[in-house]
Amino acid sequence: MSLYTYSLLSIVGINIMLAVSLNMITGFCGQFSLGHGAFYGAGAYAAALCAVAGYPVPVALIAGAVVAGILGFVVGFASVRLREDFLAVTTIGVSFLFVGFVRKQHWLGAEMGISKIPGSGLGAEGNAVMILLFAAATIAFSLYLNRSWLGFAFRAVGDDEQAARTVAIPASSYKLLAFALGTAIAGLAGGLYTYFTQFIVPDSFGFILSVTLMAMVVIGGTGSTWGVVAATIILTLLPEVFRFINDYRLLIFGGLLVLVTRFAPGGLAGIVNSLTRRLRRA
Repeated sequence: MSLYTYSLLSIVGINIMLAVSLNMITGFCGQFSLGHGAFYGAGAYAAALCAVAGYPVPVALIAGAVVAGILGFVVGFASVRLREDFLAVTTIGVSFLFVGFVRKQHWLGAEMGISKIPGSGLGAEGNAVMILLFAAATIAFSLYLNRSWLGFAFRAVGDDEQAARTVAIPASSYKLLAFALGTAIAGLAGGLYTYFTQFIVPDSFGFILSVTLMAMVVIGGTGSTWGVVAATIILTLLPEVFRFINDYRLLIFGGLLVLVTRFAPGGLAGIVNSLTRRLRRA
């Protein structure tokens, strides 16, 4: 395969990790977060600093996941009592704060970012394989989580927080855990992105990215792992296959988001489930 194909596979894998991890927060636990790009960026910068300092790849990736997870825990703790639109506004603020903070820090490269980051030593093919393996592990973990007692607790909190509290489910603790898990995986994806590009800038982790990830989750079907994976692959490859729509990417994503929210609230997963039920009845 060509270098372009390996790069495309790497981007698909990273986006899958980001969208699936956001789905754990929004789809499973009902927390509407629009700042996922900030946690992705925190992981990327942490991994970049470790790589530049000469630490091995596993250490840099773990550092990215830990830093993003801690940041997610702090943000989650600060907003654990917020709901829906108030939580969304708070996470939007986190996204802008992160980009603004990084732009002013010379030790993080400021506007110019961090360049000449040492590679993983695996080459384009090795990077793509590593990223896809991590993406597969993220999908497997999400599927397991969805069927575990922890996943049931997340869904109980997401469906009705007050009802969950009445059956002795500590809603605040589970919301914090979901936020920390989802943001840690986003940080891990940021570390992989660092080794993939070997160059990072603040604008790569801005609000537009967070909105795009939320679109992937909603279009795929909040709470559905396979639906989110399918939507992520489609929305990542669509601008690449049809180059003429690349300049209208945000317009198309926004239009799809409006159509899905209005006519198919369950997303792709809901459409597939509805068709399956009709075929069984037929």
